[in-house]
Amino acid sequence: MKYLPIDKSLFETNRKHFKAKMKPNSLAVFNSNDIYPISADSTMPFEQHRDIFYLSGVDQEESILVIFPDCPKEQHREILFLKETNEHIAVWEGAKLTKEKAFETSGIKTVYWLQEMEKIMFELMTQCDTIYINTNEHYRANIETETREDRFTKWLKNKYPAHSVAKSNPIMQRLRSIKAPVEIDLIQNACNITEKGFRRVLDFVKPGVWEFEIEAEFMHEFLRNRSKGFAYTPIIASGNNANVLHYVENNQQCNAGDLILLDVASEYANYSSDMTRSIPVSGRFSERQKDVYNAVLRVKNEATNMLIPGTDWAAYHKEVGKLMTSELLNLGLLDKADVQNENPDWPAYKKYFMHGTSHHIGLDTHDYGILTEPMEANMVFTVEPGIYIPDEGFGIRLEDDVVIQNTGEPINLMKNIPIEIEEIESIMNS
Repeated sequence: MKYLPIDKSLFETNRKHFKAKMKPNSLAVFNSNDIYPISADSTMPFEQHRDIFYLSGVDQEESILVIFPDCPKEQHREILFLKETNEHIAVWEGAKLTKEKAFETSGIKTVYWLQEMEKIMFELMTQCDTIYINTNEHYRANIETETREDRFTKWLKNKYPAHSVAKSNPIMQRLRSIKAPVEIDLIQNACNITEKGFRRVLDFVKPGVWEFEIEAEFMHEFLRNRSKGFAYTPIIASGNNANVLHYVENNQQCNAGDLILLDVASEYANYSSDMTRSIPVSGRFSERQKDVYNAVLRVKNEATNMLIPGTDWAAYHKEVGKLMTSELLNLGLLDKADVQNENPDWPAYKKYFMHGTSHHIGLDTHDYGILTEPMEANMVFTVEPGIYIPDEGFGIRLEDDVVIQNTGEPINLMKNIPIEIEEIESIMNS
C-alpha cells in the first residue's frame, strides 16, 4: 500500500466496540471485496470492503474475518483467513500478508489459510447460535452485482440453515459514523493532500486549458503524496457543465470568462476527503459571479454552525433551505410570489439548489450513518450548498469536511484550502 502503516490499536478498538453490540453466543463474518473483471484477463484495481478494513486493517483480496467473542476456544474468538502466499505469488503479484504481518496489521493472533476455512467454520458453527451476516443497507446503495460477501452469506445460510441470523450492518452504521481520533487524522491527511492538488491547479488553470488536463494535475499531486488517487470520480465542470450535478466526462475546453466547478478530492489509507471549489478560468470573477459565489459561501458558513450534537438531519436541511431561499431572493433568482406559491414538497429554492447539503464522510465518501438519529460529536460531515443557473452559463458549489464537536462550532478539516474570492484570485494572478 502507498499509505504509511496504521497502528493496529485502531482496529483492535473497533473490534472491541463491535463485540460489545453482539448477541450472546454469536459469530460475525466479514469478507473482502472481489477483484472485478473488465474482459479478457484485465481487472479493475482492487478496493477493499470498508467493513473488514475497519475491523482488521487488512487491505487484501480473498480475506475473511471471523469474530466470535464467546467461543470456548480463546484462540478462535478472532480469526483471519487469508490467501496463502508463496514464492510464485510473490513473483507475479507481489508480497501478500504472512501470518506474522497479518498480526502486525490487525492485532489478530489466529490466522489460517483460506483452504482451512470450511473445516474451522464447521467447528465454530457447532458452538454458536447466531450468525451475523454483512449486508449493504446504505441509504444510497443500488447494487446489482453479487459480491463475494453475498456469495459467502448464501453458502453459509444454505449449509447451516438452523442458525439464527442477525445483521451486522446496523451495528456498523453506528460505529463507523463516530470517528476515532486516528480516523480523523487520516481524513485530515486526505484533506491536506487535496489542498496540495487544489493549490497546484490554481497555478495551472488559464483560458484554453482542457478539463482532463486539470484532472491530471490533481492526480499527479495526489499520487506523489501517498494517495492511490481520487476518493470518487472527479467532476471538472467548466461553464454550463457545472449545472450537470454528476458531470464526469471532463473533456471540454475551459473558456475565458467561465467558471470551473471542481468537485475533486483525494483518498488516503481508504479514508475519503470531499472538496468542491469554483474558480474563474481567467483568474478573476465577474461581479455577478462574485455575488452568487458569496451567497453560496454565506449559506455554507451558516450551515456549518448548525452541525452540533443533537441536530436532526432532516430539520437541518429545512433550515438550510430557508437560508438559501433568502439568498436567492437577494440575487433576484426568486421573487416573493415564487416563495408564497411554492410546493412544500419541492420548495422554490430547489430550482437552483436541488441536492442535499451534508452527508457523512469517512471510509466511504457517502459514509455510514443513520440519518434518522441525532448528530453526535466526532461525526464527520460535508457541507456543500450550491446555486446552479443554466440561463447564465455557470453553477457554483462550495464544499468542506467538518468534524462535529461536543461544544462549539465544528472543526473544518479544509480550513487551509483557499475558498475566499480574494485568496483564490491572488493565487491565480501571482
